This record gives sequence, structure tokens and C-alpha cells, in this order.
Amino acid sequence: MSDSSTSARSLEDVVARVLPAVASIQAGSGRGTGFFVRSDSLLTNAHVVGSESTVRIQTAAKQYQGRVVRLSPGTDLALIQVYNADPQQPYLSLGSGRSVRAGQEVIAVGFALGVLSNTVTRGIVSALRTTRSVLLIQTDAAINPGNSGGPLVDRDGTVVGVNSMRVNGAQGSEGLAFAVAIDHGTELLQGNAPLTAAATPAQDLNRMMNGSSETSDLRERGETEYRRTLEQAVRSAAQIDDYWDRYSKSCLVSAARVGDRSWFAVFEPNGVRIVATSAYNCETWLGEVRTAAEGIRTALVAASETGRRHGVYPGVMRDLRRQHRLDWTGWER
Repeated sequence: MSDSSTSARSLEDVVARVLPAVASIQAGSGRGTGFFVRSDSLLTNAHVVGSESTVRIQTAAKQYQGRVVRLSPGTDLALIQVYNADPQQPYLSLGSGRSVRAGQEVIAVGFALGVLSNTVTRGIVSALRTTRSVLLIQTDAAINPGNSGGPLVDRDGTVVGVNSMRVNGAQGSEGLAFAVAIDHGTELLQGNAPLTAAATPAQDLNRMMNGSSETSDLRERGETEYRRTLEQAVRSAAQIDDYWDRYSKSCLVSAARVGDRSWFAVFEPNGVRIVATSAYNCETWLGEVRTAAEGIRTALVAASETGRRHGVYPGVMRDLRRQHRLDWTGWER
């Protein structure tokens, strides 16, 4: 009885020490988790920040702005520097993924779905895996969307990995969770050259588990290209968002709700109605929105067609669009 309660308190103490150093990361329309490794620096996943150069950071106590200073796609890690850092900001001690053993208890901390703070899951280390030169920690601790980029810590609260991915098993078997060993994060902090690779650790693992083939490789390349097109489109969409919001209150009578962004209404026949008279030239405003929106539509339609030719599943493309707030009811018509 005494041993059980001591263990429970010990786990709660570890979590209480770790949580103040964990933050939600918002990069454009994407969200994930990061954690402070110095009072002015955080680590997260490269796929969390995507192509964004600046991010918003939210801890339990403070908000910060930051910039991506180092990116390592080959290890799926990114280093963020904080503007106007608080010298008192708690940060975590870094250990080594090479020191963990199968059966060792670990704790994954993050923001599930990018918004649910203080998400803590406990599990054990199942194995250490190496893909190319990247050391990965396989664990049964749940790593869910939004948890990506959070710390995987041992029972001392020392970081041993960066929660990174869940990979589907072959033939419908249960997915497996992996963290990138913190050793790669330490190298990034020390200024070592980022690892560049044609494939991410998740892609390499999928090949290992499901078997590589010409078809699967083609599908993977198609998915990568589709994601790249979406990242470019998001930057243009943000500019349209700003222009739409600036004049819609003065010019707009109604707009059909047909997708993730209000101005997607311009894609629909008679989807937008504007006022007849206004202090602003609303016809010109709407025409410019239509022109800019058409550029995004043309790019995404072409990317979808290329994705289909490469064998990318429609559901995968739909999920990627939703992640980037670029879904519209008309994409699959």
C-alpha cells in the first residue's frame, strides 16, 4: 500500500515539474507541441512548423512569439528561438535516447489535437529502432495528433525523446508510436548540420513495416508534393483572409458557407452577395478576391490530379486539406 502511493506521488511530481516547460505551438494553420530546452529556445517536430518561419507559443502561464532558427527534416526536428524570452521560464533537462532500455517506463506530454493542454500518457519503451542514421524510441505511450513535438521523459523528468509519429502497422495491425531520440535534438542545439534526407523517419518506417514497392514509393512522393502545394497555398490564403476581413463588414450582404474559409464562397455560383452602394469599391474588392482565390483553386486542382495519378488516396488528400484549413465541398465534385 505504501509503495503504491509513493509511486503515484512520484509520477505526479514528475508531471508537475515537466508541464510548465511544455507549450502549444501554432505555425500558420498547423498546431502541435514543443518544449523549452533553454529559457529562450524550444524543440518541436519539423512537420509541426512546416514551411512557417514564425510561430506562436502558449504555455500554461505565458504567450510568446518565436522564429524557426534550425530545421532538420531528416530527423523531423526544429529549433525555435523565443522573442522577449522570460529568464525565469522553466525548461527541461536533456538525457539520451541511447540510455533507455526495453521495458523502461516513460511519459509522453503534449497538447492533444493541438489544443487540449496537459495531456499525459504513460507507457513503456518497446524497443529502439534505427532508420537511416536516426535513432527512434518505440513506445506504447499514446502519441496523438497535436502531441507531436512534445517531450518523452523518463521517471526523473529527463527528456529522452521527442514525440513524433504514429505509424500504421502492416495488414491492419495496431499502429505503433515513435519518438525521435533527444540525442538528435542536442545535436541541433549544438549547431551541428541538420540532417537532410529524401524521406522522413515516418516514411522510412512505413517502408520497413509495410514493404517498399514502386507503387508505394510513387504514392509517397505524390503525398509529399501535395503537402508542399498546400503549404504554399496556405501562405496565399492567409493574405486573402486579411483582405476579406478588412472589407467584408462594409461590402458583404451574405456569403455561402461552403468550406474552411469564408471567402471560399466565391467558388460557388451566386455564393457572394455584396451591397449595391458603399464608401468602398466593393465590386473591385470582390473581383480581386475572386482572382486570388482562383489561383489557389487552380493550383490545388492540378495538385489533386497529380496526386491521383501517383496513387494518393482521396481521404489522405482530404485530411491534409483539413489540417491546412483548405477544405471546400467542391474539391471532389
